[in-house]
Amino acid sequence: MALALAKEELSEYLKQVFPQVAEDFALERLDEDSLTMRLLVTDRHLRPGGTVSGPSMFGLADVAVYAMVLARKGRQALAVTTNCSMDFMRKPEGARDMLADCRLLKLGRTLAVGDVLMYSEGSDKPVARATMTYSLPPEGSAAARMG
Repeated sequence: MALALAKEELSEYLKQVFPQVAEDFALERLDEDSLTMRLLVTDRHLRPGGTVSGPSMFGLADVAVYAMVLARKGRQALAVTTNCSMDFMRKPEGARDMLADCRLLKLGRTLAVGDVLMYSEGSDKPVARATMTYSLPPEGSAAARMG
């Protein structure tokens, strides 16, 4: 399936619909099957001990799958997370940026399922893995046309 939004269009749209976190994430790579999203780590993303917090990693996974859905379906601001399963496999390496490699496992009319592997920048060992499910607004609805 072809992309509905190119990398630059997707980045701009994410800034429009989520201006409150626009400075936290950067879209590194996008193709028809996958993307890489970066969490630009600052002090507010750190837990005691100086490593990236679990809630920050959840946010990275959530934004990555949301972005992949938008890249394939187009501007659907009201797609929402309905489920998340997350495994934390090892401690992140300090206060480094986190990278999330995301691919869609299913993209249907009403549900999308994505898989995300997260890494500390510079490491090839996954820190966490998440599977996210999104509910999509019905095609043709006002919610599907937002944006």
